[in-house]
Amino acid sequence: MTLDTLPLGTPARIVAVDWATLVPEEAHRLRALGLEEGADVQLAYRGVFMTRDPLAVEVGRMTVALRRVHARAMHVELAA
Repeated sequence: MTLDTLPLGTPARIVAVDWATLVPEEAHRLRALGLEEGADVQLAYRGVFMTRDPLAVEVGRMTVALRRVHARAMHVELAA
């Protein structure tokens, strides 16, 4: 499952990121924010307009706004 399809409030862990689909500068920024393999995440908010952007993702004690295209590149598994 990808991060953009994760149900709101469900704890998960990023298991893979398709870095090749992202612009290198954006990939660097996401890594700097801690959004990489092994990170524990939770989807806190999904936009209400047609594109459903932005998404708010909790990473540790931080909340990060992401575009849906970025979240779609991140594969997650539900936390145990």
